[in-house]
Order: sequence, then structure tokens, then C-alpha cells
Amino acid sequence: MCFTSLIFFEVMILIIKDLISNLAILVTTLFLYTQVTSDSPLKTSSSVSRKIIAGLLAGVLSNVLMQYSMDFGETIVDLRHVPLIVATYYGGTLPGIITMFLIITGRFMIGVNPSSLAALIMIILITCATVLSNLMNVRRSIKISTALTASNIIFTVIISFLIRDLNIMLVLAPSFWILSYTAGFTSFYIIEYVRKNQKVLDNYKSEATTDALTGLNNVRKFDETFNQVSSQAKQKNERLSLLFIDIDHFKTVNDTYGHKEGDQVLIQLGEILKNTVRSFDVVSRNGGEEFTVILLDCPTERAEQISESIRENVEIHPFSLTTGETIHVTVSIGLACYRETTESTIELISDADAALYEAKKGGRNRVCIA
Repeated sequence: MCFTSLIFFEVMILIIKDLISNLAILVTTLFLYTQVTSDSPLKTSSSVSRKIIAGLLAGVLSNVLMQYSMDFGETIVDLRHVPLIVATYYGGTLPGIITMFLIITGRFMIGVNPSSLAALIMIILITCATVLSNLMNVRRSIKISTALTASNIIFTVIISFLIRDLNIMLVLAPSFWILSYTAGFTSFYIIEYVRKNQKVLDNYKSEATTDALTGLNNVRKFDETFNQVSSQAKQKNERLSLLFIDIDHFKTVNDTYGHKEGDQVLIQLGEILKNTVRSFDVVSRNGGEEFTVILLDCPTERAEQISESIRENVEIHPFSLTTGETIHVTVSIGLACYRETTESTIELISDADAALYEAKKGGRNRVCIA
């Protein structure tokens, strides 16, 4: 009896040890993959090529896990199903099917026998169960639990026909279930953890360069971009125009309607600027009611036309307030152009600012050229 118990205990240790090795490989690989692809994570809306690559990588990982599987003579046992579930959950049916075919191919390369045929049936059933669970209109944890539970049930039923030793099955089945759940939930936790951190980092980056109210570049991004395009203009011998834009009597708007309504004016002005300038021009909110537009490779004459279009579009636009009222505002614009009105890019900002001052001094709602 003691000898039997000792053998039972040794078998249990070997099974758990091999499954933990699988778990370590799986978790480490998924962590590295998620870190590398954090800028463009796999989604159901990802491109077909992206899904194909994800399916291929998941299939390769499953084959690696099979190389470190437990060999029971009649069959081998591992956690190859987890990458399939992960790929299907995040990428949809296509990467799941690709992973399935790679698993089947890899299993038959290990050997063609009743065990590999059983593995074929098992992985097809697991793929179908995973795809169906992914279509369920429930929260993520339930989808994952359903896919893992279905996989564990399918594994247990099929493996029971291959391994007839009851003592081994009494250890293998519960050990597999526990580590399958552990591997599955750990994999999803790692992926979500890395994605969440990347999202926070992206938000920090965006906040560092984007005006929170209008979604335009902020003054920090303006400075960075201006330095870049100034250098390019010098190298390529191009003209570079800069517009300084200020809302006329904006303080009166805030005093009369409140800062909340003033924010609505700023937001709508940002939209007007983006819709009026060319798609490759750079619009920024430099602070308060002050905006700038960098017009790339743009001579003074063309810059003046764009400036007048901005001024006119603002003048005729009914700015909607949250109260349902509409008001009208105007803007003053200062224009400077490198190589035409200004000899140095260093002086471009000060010249555009000086031109803006002249526009406001001259009666507002006008464009002045440096």
C-alpha cells in the first residue's frame, strides 16, 4: 500500500512539474509578445495580415509547448490549447483557425497514431468551443471561463480513452484542470496588464502634447513641431508661413456667458481651423484664446488667402452654446513668412506675434502681414 502511494505521489509530482514548465514557457512568451506588440495590440478589428501573423505566432507557441509535453506512452499532455484560446479571443476566428491547423500539423509531425488522431479531434472541438464562447454576449471573464472549462472537459473525455491507468487519471485530470485555469487566467491577466499600462502611457504622452479641451497640439507640441519644420524649410529651401490667431474680445464672452460657454467657442474654433487649413498644416492652441497655424511650404500670398478664409469662416459661424443660444465672434490674425517677410526662422514667431498686435491695434477682425 505504501509502495503504491509512493508511486502515486511520484507520478503526481512529475505531472505537476511538467505542467508548470509548460506554464512558465507560456507566460514568459506571452509577456514578451505583449510587450513587443503593445503599440499595436491584436484586436478583432485588426487587419487580416495582423491576424494571420498572430495566428502563426500562437501556433508556433503551441508547438513549443508540445515539445515540452508530458509523455505517457499512449499520448502526450500539455497546455497547447491556451495560445489558441488567447488568439481567438483577441483576434477572432481567423487566428484561431490558423493556430488550430499549426497545432494539428505539429502533432502529426511528432507521430501518426491513435493518440494524434484523438488530438486532432480534441483541438478541433476546442477551437469550435472557443469560437462559440467568443460570440457570447457576456463579459470577458465569462467568455474566458467558458472557453477554458469547455477545453478542460473535452480534454478529460478524450484523454480518458487514451490513458487507462486510473491512478494516473486521478492525478492528471485535476492537475490539468487547475493548471489549465491558472495558465489561461494568468495569460489574460498579463496581456490586459500590459495593455492597460500601455494605454496609461499613451494617455500621458497624449496629454503631454495635446490640448485637453480642443484636441489640438498644445504649446509644447507646437514648439517641438516648429523647430522640426523650421529645420526642414532651411534644408529644402522652402517657404514657411506662420499664423498667430486670437479671438477678439474673448474676455467679454467669458464674462457674459461664463467660462463653460467660452470653452465651447474655443472647441468650435479649433474645428473651424482644422477644416479650413490644408490637411498637412499644423494647428495648435498655444494657450487661452491664442491659436497658431504652421503652413508648410506656403508663400505669403497663399498664406494670406488661407488667413482670410479662416477670418471669414469664423465671422459667419454661429457658435453654439450649451444653453441653446448662438453667438458670433471674430478673430485677428498675424502672418509671417520665412524667406519673404522674415529672413530667419528664429524671428518668425516674434514677427507673426507683432503682426497680430497690429491687426488688433488696427480694429480687429482682420489679417495683418509682418
